[in-house]
Order: sequence, then C-alpha cells, then structure tokens
Amino acid sequence: MSEVVTDKDKAYEAEEQASAPGANQPMSDRVNNRSLRPNSDAFKAFMKTGWDNQEPEVEPLESSQFTPARLEALGRAFPGERLVIPAGQPKVRNNDCDYMFRPDTSFAYYTGLGQDYEAGAVLVLNPVDPDSEEAKAGKTHVAELFVAPRADNSTEDYYRDPHYGEYWVGPRAGLKELHAMTGLETHDIAQLADALSKDVGSEAGAVRVRVIADADPQITAMVEGIREANGYADPDKNAADDDKLHEFAAEARMIKDSYEINEMRKAIAATKDGFDRILTRLPRVIDKPNSERMLEGAFNSNAREEGNGLGYDTIIASGEHAPILHWMRNTGVVRQGDMLLIDAGVEVNSLYTADITRTFPVGGKFTELQKRLYQAVLDSQQAGFEAAQPGATYSDIHHACMRVIAERLHEWGILKVDVEESLSPEGQQHRRWLACGVAHHLGIDVHDCAQARYESYQGAKITPGMIFTIEPGLYFAKNDLLLPPEMRGIGIRVEDDVLMTEHGPEWLSAGIPKQIDEVEQWMADRAAATPAF
Repeated sequence: MSEVVTDKDKAYEAEEQASAPGANQPMSDRVNNRSLRPNSDAFKAFMKTGWDNQEPEVEPLESSQFTPARLEALGRAFPGERLVIPAGQPKVRNNDCDYMFRPDTSFAYYTGLGQDYEAGAVLVLNPVDPDSEEAKAGKTHVAELFVAPRADNSTEDYYRDPHYGEYWVGPRAGLKELHAMTGLETHDIAQLADALSKDVGSEAGAVRVRVIADADPQITAMVEGIREANGYADPDKNAADDDKLHEFAAEARMIKDSYEINEMRKAIAATKDGFDRILTRLPRVIDKPNSERMLEGAFNSNAREEGNGLGYDTIIASGEHAPILHWMRNTGVVRQGDMLLIDAGVEVNSLYTADITRTFPVGGKFTELQKRLYQAVLDSQQAGFEAAQPGATYSDIHHACMRVIAERLHEWGILKVDVEESLSPEGQQHRRWLACGVAHHLGIDVHDCAQARYESYQGAKITPGMIFTIEPGLYFAKNDLLLPPEMRGIGIRVEDDVLMTEHGPEWLSAGIPKQIDEVEQWMADRAAATPAF
C-alpha cells in the first residue's frame, strides 16, 4: 500500500505549500474547507501535547459467532487460492463531500461488520500450507483483516488525515478493536500488497488470487498488477475467476442462519414503526405542497433513529405517481381521495433490510372501486404465498400471482383476450398492468443475491432459510386509454417479507396490517395519535 502513503504525503505537502505565507494560490474548484490547515512547526509541536486518550469501547459482535462457518464454506469452495474481499472506499457525492459509507455486501457478510466501521479495509482468505497440521485437520484458509491503524492523538495523522484522523472522525476501531469485534486476525493495511503477492504464480503449486472486483477499484488494480507480474495476465480468465467468487458469495447468502433471520425481524419491526410515523403525520399534510416528501421525511428519520438508515430510497407515490414503478422524486401532493403507495424499508446496523409496500386510501376509507382493485392485489399475493412451498421455485410464485391478476383484469373487461392466451409465453398482454417481477431474495441487499446464477436463483427450488418478498401490484397509468377513466392514475402494490421454513412459508411482516378493515383501523388509530415530532 505504499502508493496510498505516497499520495497522502503528496496531499499534505500540497496543503503546506498552499497555506505558506505569500503563496500564489488561484481559486480552484478543488479548493475545499480542509485545504487551509496550519502547518507551522509551532503548531505541530503544540498539537502533540495536552490530549487525554480516547479508547473506543468495543466488544465481540454477535455476528462473530456466525462468520467462522461462512468463511469455512467459502474456503472449501476455493482450495489453495487466495481470496480478496474489499470493504470499498467512500464515494464522492459532490466535490469534497462523500456519501455515508456502506461496506461492500460480501465484505459485510464474511466479516460480520455493519455500519461504517472500516472504509478501505480488506478481508483476505489465505490458503494454508497443504502439508501443515491445520490442513490435516481440515482447515483450508486463514482469514485475515487488513485495516488502517488508529490515527489517535499519538500520531500526526490525528489532526492531518480527514479520512482516519480521530480529530476529524472521532475514536475509531483499529487493529486491536476490530480483532476483538470480529475474532479475525488483523494486520496493518500497509502490509497488504506484500501479503497478496506471497507465493503467487501460474506454475503448479503456486497461489492464484481472486478478488471481488467491483468493490474497490484500487484493490482490484493491485491484484491485477500482482497477477501480471506473476504470469497470469489473462484479463478474460481473471474476470471469469473473479465472477465465480462473487457468484459464490451471493449464493451463500440465499440461506439465512438464525442470526440473519433475527436481524431481518428487527428490520421489519423498525419498518413498521416508520409506517406508523407516516400514518400519524398523514392527516396533517394532505393537500400541502411537497407532502410526499413530508411523509418521506417521517419514515427516513425513523430509519436513522432505529437503524443504520434506509435499505433503499423510499417511494412515496400518491395518485398518478403510484403507477410509476420507481417513483423516488417524492415531489407530489398527497390529495384527498388518492391512493397512496409507500415502498420503504429500514436497514438495521447489521445492514439487513426490510422491504415493505403498503397502499393506503388517503382519506382513511377505501372507495368501492379502490376496494375491488386492492382486494385483487391481496388475492394475487396470497396465491403466491400458497405456491411458495419448500421445493417450489420463484416461477411458481410468479405464475400463481399472475394468474389471479389476469383473471381479474379479464373479469373487469380490461383484458380483452382469453386468460389462458394472456398467460401463455406468446401472449402476456396482462403484463401491461404488471410489468415487473413479483418476488426476490432479501437480506443484506434489498435485491439480495443478485450475482447468483439463474439456475441457483429463479430456477432453483425454494428451501428453508430463504427470505424473499412477494409483491404483486396493479399499475394503471393516468395516460392509459385502454382503462376506464375512473381507474386511470391508480397504483396498488402490497409487498411482504417471507421466510421459508421446513413447514412452509411464514409471513415475517404479518404484524404490518394489510387487510382492508385492518388498514382502515390502523389509519384511524394513527391519525388519532399525537405526533412524535
């Protein structure tokens, strides 16, 4: 990692030159509020004195009881190979401001670290010597976590490094602390390049390296350089190897352990609280400008209070916005008589997220038309749930949901062709009003396990331990001339989170009302509640 140190030193040198007396420094779009720090010898000496130590308080994470099994399974899949899983780096939002850091999903899964503990860290699984006692005992790899040491007040980086310096970011976990939290062997990130290069080669018995390639471009470039220097610089072959690692990590997450299931229950409970907060505020924002955003703010504040943040950008879609599948501007007005579609999920500190959609009548009571449309979506979802038995596939859920939707559209005179014709691969006319899929894996990512192979995902049997959504809908666009005028501009989706057990599916989100009478009572109860903010 000498390149990183050099870049940092150059940055410091540039700052000293920029702030030197008499320096000719034109204005630049690269100037930021950190670029004019004092650098006199007197200042440096002064900053070394008078600080009390700040030791971060840490304890083993609950996840550390579960990561050894995950790492063992990963190692068995790639014997004799070095596996590199970066946490990633902060991403720039604008100029010198970063988005809140969230580690790469594979890194979070295999280290058990959530939140924003360690930008720039790298997890490495090193193959053990095949002749060692460890290998004879069945061990394939040793997991090592490479991280930046603490930049506490004993270091000059304390006040100079805005990324790690604790003057800037507060006490943070270093090598000792992250070892205590994760149980993993920890090393200084400065040793990473040498560690990755050790015994690498293309000859028999040498070590090959795989990396989660899209997590951190700097680490991927380092790995590519090591490969090229050691005899296997075939970009296509290397990319295929890396994809296999990413694929395995995604498929491993399909079956949740007891820790993950409990974290999902926490995320769903926090999401229910967020919906409560929305419904409490709803009567007070009707017909106001930007009222969609007012409701968004109610949910988002709850996500930060009860969790790490949002699992994905919140959709608050009222009236004609509700049929827009990915409406996230949330700039509209919530009007009396509208149907209000809300798709939202809290991501808890472990990074597991809920994914819930509810559709509400803004006035608190469904009209007869709204009831008819809403009940069709509920019936479709229930059909998908009943199809989701151990051994079924996502296709079974999909077809069960779609059949109900096609039948109702035909009954209403909207679908002009025969139901069976529409359900056939050659037809699909009903998909005009439900173009998206109706189920997906859920976990650390809201669309979890997306790098998995088709045959391991859509084509695979649903097995106990899987968590997924079921989310049919009806999307009647305002400009759809094939619909009766009274139906145009209505969007309805009902989405719940499901755990497959040995005895069949379980609604994890059963505590969030969705039946018509339950929704109306929920809205009335929350409207009568005193706002918490």
